[in-house]
Amino acid sequence: MVGAALSGYLGYKLGYVAVFVLAAVFGAIAVGCVLMIPAKAIDDRAARGSKEDDPDSQPDALTMLLKHKPLLVLALALALFHLGNAAIVPLYGLAAVAKAQANGPSFVATTIVIAQGVMIVTSLIAMQVASKRNYWPVILVSFLFLPIRGVLAFFVTGWWGVVPMQVLDGIGTGLQTVAVPGMVARSLNGTGRINLGQGAVITVQGVGASLSAALGGWIAQWIGYGPTFLLLGGFGLASMALWLAFGAAVKKY
Repeated sequence: MVGAALSGYLGYKLGYVAVFVLAAVFGAIAVGCVLMIPAKAIDDRAARGSKEDDPDSQPDALTMLLKHKPLLVLALALALFHLGNAAIVPLYGLAAVAKAQANGPSFVATTIVIAQGVMIVTSLIAMQVASKRNYWPVILVSFLFLPIRGVLAFFVTGWWGVVPMQVLDGIGTGLQTVAVPGMVARSLNGTGRINLGQGAVITVQGVGASLSAALGGWIAQWIGYGPTFLLLGGFGLASMALWLAFGAAVKKY
């Protein structure tokens, strides 16, 4: 939230170059913080969810993901979701700026600050809900917010729609922030492969997110911003369909 707010302010005052410089500074600070963590402070066995290490059996992320049906379903559903979700905010900002309704850096920063703030609150609520039930319904509900945002972005472009759209984004992301790692940890508990599973799921999810901007930009150039938002929102419905179709395999988590 702080980074987005500063980016918006510096971008408004000094232009886009200041935004990129600020991003580099925060990146350097993050690297420094990681280097300050003592290696001995990390319990590798606890982090892996295992009581015993198995040096003779080196894990392979792809093989494990293909053999573990619940994680494979989770990874594919998340990839579909983020294939639609990742591009909406950048395209929404471009659409507003193209209509001369907003300053580019400040507008995009505002959308991020709102989403991050809601995400923090939603994450706290999601932890309470998941502790009483399993993670399956939490993830299902998170998928629902993407098609709603797509429809909202189609009808309202600019400052009028930024608050409700980003509130919805923050809710969906906040739910996944808690439920996804929680489900991976619960399904792999005792195997010594929790971190590996997290990485495998996030990698597949990242493939969808990385392709989202290219897909969304190409569609927007072809048919315009409005229909693009609807199509991107449709990927949330695809994630819901996949999640429901394989519910028997993942509901226990």
